[in-house]
Amino acid sequence: MNTKPVLTDVDVQTILQGAARYAREHQWAVTISVVDDGGHLLGLLRLDGAAPITATISPGKARASAMGRRESSAYETSINEGRTAYLSVPMDAMLEGGVPVLVDGQVVGAVGVSGVKSVQDVEIGKAGIAALLSP
Repeated sequence: MNTKPVLTDVDVQTILQGAARYAREHQWAVTISVVDDGGHLLGLLRLDGAAPITATISPGKARASAMGRRESSAYETSINEGRTAYLSVPMDAMLEGGVPVLVDGQVVGAVGVSGVKSVQDVEIGKAGIAALLSP
């Protein structure tokens, strides 16, 4: 039987707090979501001023990243390059802004962010992951 690392509730809070700190430093109103490796929502934080729709998009980005085992931008890029078959995949928010959480080379979950430019969403997600993985 194989064993694998999993995100704990403390890990989820660390990611959310690290990402929120980075977003607030830049005055970005976003929603941040953390999911497990199966795409199930573990935590969500909607910062003051974030649009209501971001609370729907953010977990979708995280789910796409966790289940695909890659950044969610890979789907958006493929679709934009003509791979429109991805539009039939039963997954929402296949947009840039979802980042996998890797521990020992395994995806243990993902962070999804929505509310600012996609590249900034990714920055926020990676800041949350860095808060978790930094010694």
